[in-house]
Amino acid sequence: MKIRIQKVSGTVLYVMLAITLVILGMFYFGGETPLDQRVVADTSMSEPAHTDTLIYWTYVLLGIAVVATLAAAIFQFVANMIDSPKTALRSLLGLILLVVLLVVTYSAGSDQPLVIPGYSGTENVPFWLKLTDMFLYSIYIMMGILVLLILGFGITKKFK
Repeated sequence: MKIRIQKVSGTVLYVMLAITLVILGMFYFGGETPLDQRVVADTSMSEPAHTDTLIYWTYVLLGIAVVATLAAAIFQFVANMIDSPKTALRSLLGLILLVVLLVVTYSAGSDQPLVIPGYSGTENVPFWLKLTDMFLYSIYIMMGILVLLILGFGITKKFK
């Protein structure tokens, strides 16, 4: 069974890698977008013709990663719930802490509209501003925790 799963996952990996390489080739060697179709403000700047294709493929890969991660987490939680409910409930602690972090950083985010010369989009509103701040602050906090954990475990390992 394990060999079969490895073959399937390996094949999927190679197919996704091949698609990625084709799209990257299209992006880098597929030419430029015609001047009248460019969306950049400065038309003298380069705009590859297949930028949208690359962005959409990135979205697909992100979606696959999120779905696979959630499915694996749910599967592991259910398996742990059958074997040891106490361990399964303890594993939810990380998820609860993440939700608390996101709520706190969303609350800390600014809702003041930005002054952006030449921008006339609809995303300069409090919701998107606070959401962006939430993600940035959460990344900063988690990176800080990561560095502290690396240092802490490194120091602890030296004294053992």
